[in-house]
Amino acid sequence: MNRRHFLTTAGAAVAAGATQFPTRSFAAAPSGFPLSLPDLPYAAEALEPHIDAMTMNIHHGKHHAAYVANLKKALEEGKVEAQDTLVIIKGLSGLPEGIQTAVRNNGGGHINHTLFWNWLTPAAESGKPDDTLGAAIQGTFGSMDDFKKAFGEAGAKRFGSGWAWLIVKENGKLAITSTPNQDNPWMKEFVPEEEQGTPILGVDVWEHAYYLKYQNKRADYLTAFWNVVNWATVGSGYAAAIKGK
Repeated sequence: MNRRHFLTTAGAAVAAGATQFPTRSFAAAPSGFPLSLPDLPYAAEALEPHIDAMTMNIHHGKHHAAYVANLKKALEEGKVEAQDTLVIIKGLSGLPEGIQTAVRNNGGGHINHTLFWNWLTPAAESGKPDDTLGAAIQGTFGSMDDFKKAFGEAGAKRFGSGWAWLIVKENGKLAITSTPNQDNPWMKEFVPEEEQGTPILGVDVWEHAYYLKYQNKRADYLTAFWNVVNWATVGSGYAAAIKGK
């Protein structure tokens, strides 16, 4: 899946609301998260020195690959037909009870990481928020520095494993939130209403995302993260999320 296709399909997914589906039948039109491991949109070493190549290779080729494999296994065990992970995640309660936890954890991991790879880019290509997103960030958080501080705190204060997110809420407003493990703001069945929305930027704060380079210094990893944010992708996600609101 190339970056342009990701932006187009993910934007379509963003516009769709959560839907209930019949048990054991989740075969719906793909929204950009097929049941397969996507290629990285850059070389594993492309984010050096901020995120090291060994971490990227293990994170993508081992951890993300395991989420996909375990998701497929759970769906097979539950005899569930499915084409797209986001469709499944938005209707977890419609799955057989015995596989709901496995699908939640592994499906969430697959979606979160698919997004994460595309929110990153080599430092030379990082850029800055476009005028529309920049104005929204300033209007919501006061300044770019204030936004980065609040976002970093959300990641630093997440106890154990999880994610920090910049989301667009139902009313079109920006907000910063955090979820445990592999949950994300699309999971309306598990995430408090005030933390629900469309994720347009997220950072993985599981230790496997940073420990080889930063050890226990999560704050240093969160600071380095800003050097490799793909602001073009974030801006496109924001534009798609607010379209029609």
